[in-house]
Amino acid sequence: MPSTTTSAPVSGLAVAADGLGLRERKKLRTRHAIREAARRLIDERGYDSTTIEQIAAAAEVSPSTVFRYFPSKEHIVLTDDYANYMMAFLRERPPGEPPLAALRAVVTEMVRRLAEDFSEEYRWRRKLVRQIPAMRALVGESQDSWARSVSELLAERAGLPADNLEIHVLVGAVTGALHQVLWGDHSEDTGLVEMLERAMTVMEHPDTVGRPADATSGTV
Repeated sequence: MPSTTTSAPVSGLAVAADGLGLRERKKLRTRHAIREAARRLIDERGYDSTTIEQIAAAAEVSPSTVFRYFPSKEHIVLTDDYANYMMAFLRERPPGEPPLAALRAVVTEMVRRLAEDFSEEYRWRRKLVRQIPAMRALVGESQDSWARSVSELLAERAGLPADNLEIHVLVGAVTGALHQVLWGDHSEDTGLVEMLERAMTVMEHPDTVGRPADATSGTV
């Protein structure tokens, strides 16, 4: 999920590198250098005028190395490692926890980390997603992939078939809410976590739609 970076923040890089061996840390640094270079060049030249070859030269790697890490320029901008971390987080939720409660905990943690680590980059990403059709398409593909993985894992946790309709509907609804928070065409200057709380409140209590914010407090 992208998802899902001026420079990628030290905190996010440190979290990603925690517990990794030397080889994996070097790979992570290369990914970081490529993304840093892409952001800098896109800011200077514009998205359409920035090529993979230019990004590779700025990151001091070959174009083939860039493609080993990222299938396309859109992936350089949007790809992050949070989806994998959130899947691990979901697996660690208490056994028997209702699926919606587990999902709420997972997406809240994802948005909290995004807001802490990537606040500036997130706004940069969001601007590009609104401007570049290929970016919007990749967001949709990434969300579909994430929703499938989450649905299968939740079904497994609940002892249900992987294609259980109710689980897929639930995850699809939460994914839609998350999309509106992260990428929706809203003009509110509200914190991401606060917006997600409101979105999840609507999921759990749809009768609160249209009511003043203070009237919905305590319903979560």
